[in-house]
Amino acid sequence: MALQWMILTYVVAAEAVIALLLTLPSPKYIKSTIVSLVSLILQPALFIIPFAGFQLLDIYWKNEHRLMCTSEICTAAERDRFEKSIYKAQRNVILCAASILLYWSVYRICKYHKEIQSLEQVEKRFKDQ
Repeated sequence: MALQWMILTYVVAAEAVIALLLTLPSPKYIKSTIVSLVSLILQPALFIIPFAGFQLLDIYWKNEHRLMCTSEICTAAERDRFEKSIYKAQRNVILCAASILLYWSVYRICKYHKEIQSLEQVEKRFKDQ
């Protein structure tokens, strides 16, 4: 059960590192090399969007069908277990949202960099004429 959350955690960490590499200032050649490599990775890494979406649906379904422990019949251990499951669900929602947001950020950064490169090439052609 926890394997999917470990995978999602590692993917979020990798996306954060990639986003950091893309936003750090670096020479033009190194930046374009990094962007081209990340662009090649982005297409197969698209699996993270439906994966995180299904995990969010799973969290929602479990939340809707969770036994509530709010009455006085519940013991302290049952109440602690209930609260712990709520905290885990909230953490996992944040993890899913972060994975989707980071993927979108990396995609947009790469797209903007490619647009800037194409505009620089157009500007260079106009200067040469």
